[in-house]
Amino acid sequence: MKKLFYICSFLALAGSTISCDRSLDEINKDTSRINVPVASSLLVPIQYNMASVGYNRANDFNFDLMQVSLDFPNEGNSLSRYYITENTGAGFWNNSYRWLKQVDDLKKAAIAEDNKNYQAISMVLNAWIYSNLTDTYGDVPFSEASQLDDNISQPKFDKQKDIYISLLDDLKTANSLFITNKMLSGGDLFYKADTDANGITNWKKFCNSLSLRLLTRILSRDGEVNVKDRIKEIVNNPIIYPLFQSNADAVKLDITGVSPLMPPIARPQDFTTGRAASEFFVKTLQANNDPRMAMFFTQAKDLNNINIGYVGAPSGYPFGTVFNYQPSNLNQNLAKAPLKIFVYPYAELQFTLAELALKGIIPGNAQTFYENGVKASIEQWGAVVPANYFDNQNVAYNGQMERIMLQKYIALFFVDQQQWFEKRRTGFPVLPNNGGLLNNGALPQRLMYPPNPKVLNPANYQAAVQQMGGDNINVKMWWNK
Repeated sequence: MKKLFYICSFLALAGSTISCDRSLDEINKDTSRINVPVASSLLVPIQYNMASVGYNRANDFNFDLMQVSLDFPNEGNSLSRYYITENTGAGFWNNSYRWLKQVDDLKKAAIAEDNKNYQAISMVLNAWIYSNLTDTYGDVPFSEASQLDDNISQPKFDKQKDIYISLLDDLKTANSLFITNKMLSGGDLFYKADTDANGITNWKKFCNSLSLRLLTRILSRDGEVNVKDRIKEIVNNPIIYPLFQSNADAVKLDITGVSPLMPPIARPQDFTTGRAASEFFVKTLQANNDPRMAMFFTQAKDLNNINIGYVGAPSGYPFGTVFNYQPSNLNQNLAKAPLKIFVYPYAELQFTLAELALKGIIPGNAQTFYENGVKASIEQWGAVVPANYFDNQNVAYNGQMERIMLQKYIALFFVDQQQWFEKRRTGFPVLPNNGGLLNNGALPQRLMYPPNPKVLNPANYQAAVQQMGGDNINVKMWWNK
């Protein structure tokens, strides 16, 4: 009897709440989901997650490849010995495409809302993420990517040249779209453009500084692409194309340690477990009397656990090497809040301008740009440039690309994979082969495509491999051939 009462009550309730003309689709609709994305709600998750991806790429990948740190001890295959598999970049690939879909949603929402600032920001974010992707792999899905809503589940791989041309055109368009006297309606982790009147102007500076990063990367392709003229157009018209003017303009994310702005590495001890500082990076800072040494590294210890100063371990040391000391390690504070994740530091732009001035592509004094870069790189970490710092012959400007690029390498510490990209482009800095490197001691020129596109998009994967000239770590991409 009681069971019959419950059934009758349920049917009565159902009859009172579901009308006869409503479909099951309506009844089963999840009202908690955002069906029409709002531009102001999409920006912050992209910024936090992609900045964190960059931080982790520096820590997990770039540090090993570029002799900042190494697995220690290691006697087998390791990334610091140039051992790379198809899974080495799988997480980077998947995360990038995941958030590129949200960038695409941001752009579509901005266009639907007729919000020029969000539209321009989406184009800048798209260029930032895609340039890192193509500089890692070469040809990648681009024009047909993020189009599942249009039933494109197997996108073609676009040629790197075509990707670069499209990104540079987008950045030029974005620069023209920004409305600098109109603030954003939602949060902004990079520039607080929802509350700071200068926020959109700073986004515009990011846009044009990013253009210079990309244009300088493809400098060897001037002629195929109108590289030098476009560089001159930007540098010679600062009112139309503003650039970073100080560390305050740089792109960075402040990690407060208060949810949701938590450090990308949950436990600081994981940051230093099983690793050591690389001898090359430590010695480079020592030669400069760099004031950031203690910020970046701990002191080495002898076998009696007594500090012996800053001593790294040689990256790719010969198998069978016996160490009579415990090498310096990275400072755990680099993984603790509060910290800054650098996306595009002002110092990087200054070293780019130094190179362009040295090569006679732009006006200006290369030494001034160079010294601005060195100072900015030190000061962005809260350190003070020592008096007479440039009297040190290891730091003083000497009119050589190698000097500019060595200091740029230091300035790109913890900036996703930019050290690796610049080393491949210029050949600097010259990294030592300590006898235990794999791949015949040759720095990998790209990553192999991860398993997902090979399995889920085989025809387009094979076409990409053919047009790239192979899918291995020694294949050079378009801008580096």
